[in-house]
Amino acid sequence: MQNMFKANAATQQQLDDANTQVEVYKKQIDAEKSSLGITSTTLAKDVAPLQRQIEQMDDQLKKCKIINPIKGTVLTKYSEDHEVTSPGKALYKIAPTDTLILRAYVSGAQLTEVKLGQKVTVRTDMGSSQYRMYSGIVYWISDKSEFTPKTIPTKDERADLVYAIKVRVPNDGYLKIGMYGEVKFSTSNP
Repeated sequence: MQNMFKANAATQQQLDDANTQVEVYKKQIDAEKSSLGITSTTLAKDVAPLQRQIEQMDDQLKKCKIINPIKGTVLTKYSEDHEVTSPGKALYKIAPTDTLILRAYVSGAQLTEVKLGQKVTVRTDMGSSQYRMYSGIVYWISDKSEFTPKTIPTKDERADLVYAIKVRVPNDGYLKIGMYGEVKFSTSNP
């Protein structure tokens, strides 16, 4: 517009209008930059609280997931799918099946031959006259005698006092919860 005014192609009025318009645009740009600066500062201040809220939501979502602490088989379900439950309430009972516990009973005479950490052989029925053999470790011995459980076949054997022991037996998939087994000690019979 200034070049046109110098060449007498534009009037002073047109030049003044153009200069006024340029000043208005400069002030609008400055106002937008100022507004943008205020907005960026406000957003920067809002980032930290929003980040904390995101972390809190992530934590709540993490707590909503059901993660088994052990690998095993579900024995009993206390809740069904999509059922609302309260925090801390048991959803199911699970048993690890990679290692099973055999509860056995020894007489007072056999008790002297059993010690914690002792390796034993456990056998289970595999068929009519065959057995499957497993190695196990005695990890608990009762300090009190008790009457033999009723599952012992003869009445005379049930009348004796025995000591309970627990043997950890690695499971190869053939052992099931509730199966019967026999324990063979290295120096004596079961």
